[in-house]
Amino acid sequence: MIPTESHLPGINQRSGIMRLGLPRRDTLWMKTKVAFCLFWLASSLAAAQSLPESSHRNESLLISLENAWNQAQLHHDSKALDGLVAETFISTDNDGTFMTKAQFLADNKDLSYAPSLMTNSDERVFVYGNTAVVAGIYHAKGLNKGKPFDHYGRFTDTWIYLNGKWVCVASHTSPLKK
Repeated sequence: MIPTESHLPGINQRSGIMRLGLPRRDTLWMKTKVAFCLFWLASSLAAAQSLPESSHRNESLLISLENAWNQAQLHHDSKALDGLVAETFISTDNDGTFMTKAQFLADNKDLSYAPSLMTNSDERVFVYGNTAVVAGIYHAKGLNKGKPFDHYGRFTDTWIYLNGKWVCVASHTSPLKK
């Protein structure tokens, strides 16, 4: 007797589809592995695209944002500061004063504080994925309620990459002796 196509090994009797010689259980396992690998690859690519760019580029950008912060304080530009800090922003000043974002922005509008100089130096940037810490030395000089001041201190600002931009979530300053 000559075998017909329906009696050939590897051909499903009902559908006529040729199997590759793998048991059904092994085929299911292979499909599961391939699906998992594709899901993992897609997730990795999506995560990589949502993170900020190169570390060096982020460092330069964060230094620029710190400088923009100084300019906003010099010119009492609370609108600019509002764009630089997160809704949950907190600040601890060199005298121990703790402020929320709303308090910080209101304090910046106080014209009795009139800085004539605000600069940073010795800045160091540490980037950890979508989080960064900027530390350095600040120098602020001007008038506060008519009295001259000349402050030097250290600052530590914590930034996060949120909704496509860097925003500061926490700032801390400590005085330095001249």
